[in-house]
Amino acid sequence: MKCRHCSTQLNLACLDLGTAPPSNSYLTQAQLSLPESYFPLRLLLCESCFLVQTEDFAQRESLFTEDYAYFSSYSSSWLAHAENYVQTMQQRFGLTDQSMVVEVAANDGYLLQYVQARGIPCYGIEPTTSTAAMAKQRGIEIVEEFFGEALGHRLQSQGRQADLIAANNVLAHVPDINDFVRGFARLLKPTGVATFEFPHLLNMVKLNQFDTAYHEHYSYLSLTAVKKIFETNGLFVFDVEQLNTHGGSLRVYAQVAQHYAISERVAACLAQEAAAGMLTPAFYQGFQQSAEQAKYALIEQLIQFKRAGLTVAAYGAAAKGNTLLNFAGVRADLLSFVVDKNPQKQMKFLPGSRIPIVDLEHLKQHKPDRIIIFPWNLEHEITQELAFVREWGAQFVIAIPSLRIF
Repeated sequence: MKCRHCSTQLNLACLDLGTAPPSNSYLTQAQLSLPESYFPLRLLLCESCFLVQTEDFAQRESLFTEDYAYFSSYSSSWLAHAENYVQTMQQRFGLTDQSMVVEVAANDGYLLQYVQARGIPCYGIEPTTSTAAMAKQRGIEIVEEFFGEALGHRLQSQGRQADLIAANNVLAHVPDINDFVRGFARLLKPTGVATFEFPHLLNMVKLNQFDTAYHEHYSYLSLTAVKKIFETNGLFVFDVEQLNTHGGSLRVYAQVAQHYAISERVAACLAQEAAAGMLTPAFYQGFQQSAEQAKYALIEQLIQFKRAGLTVAAYGAAAKGNTLLNFAGVRADLLSFVVDKNPQKQMKFLPGSRIPIVDLEHLKQHKPDRIIIFPWNLEHEITQELAFVREWGAQFVIAIPSLRIF
């Protein structure tokens, strides 16, 4: 396979999680009698541009389907993050009722609802029918297509260019990253700004966040790689912030012309990545072993729970949980059910493991002894929501980066 950005032959594997079905391909009761499609889940490093990427097996249309089940609005902390973002961008860039804000991967309107509430014109771009429908119910205009250079050019020709484009947790989700970035260069006004948020590869490796690898994530990003990709495709980084979302993320600010001065934070982040060794194969060499140690620790603990007669459930039918379960080979004999607030996932089954997804009332009725939190990045939010489980003596379990019971 050749690098998705620079076409260099890829020879260095930095993580191999075996095979798994797409992490958001939840199953209905009827589908339990049918086979599932499994794909290899391997991450490869480009030693030229330092883009880490999945080996190419699954097409995006098979991953981002019309019944795509990830809805951003079910996390209160993520909604707070989105509202704060809108306030910060309005103040920093002087957005008014004469401006235009666009969000690429607008999902269910979780962010644009706050733009709209401030009286700033906006629209979203979202290819998945299920989430786009939710955004439209909020009164948000949605262009229901995959984004790239062609769509950016078409919107530009219609006079729909943006003063601000938000792209949260989508840069990793695109198979043709060059075409995707060129779309932003087309859609931005000459003085416009695009912001991109994505999990920082530095944290993924150092903190053993291997469960954030799944087929929907084609790329695993550093500022070093992103800066190269942007400059090749007409965007230029002028600022970067380090965020605590998703286990540690970057928010990168980009422009099409040198309108804004380049922040010292750009050079500082690039230096941090270089000092950590991210530009050498050695940085990635222990990643596989760390992932396997976490896998074995979880399996051993679940077997101990089973032998002790304890019932085990999980909270959050998240993609990262599916990666972990399929890598570890865990099935419903060791984990009875998983609770999720999203009605789109309830009454379905996790891909691969086929563990049933239930609502919160089911948890209250069955009172499991141990509850594994799959979205470990939302630990504080979830433990607060589930504080009542301590009434029957339940304990929480976190498997990543290493096993904790509390």
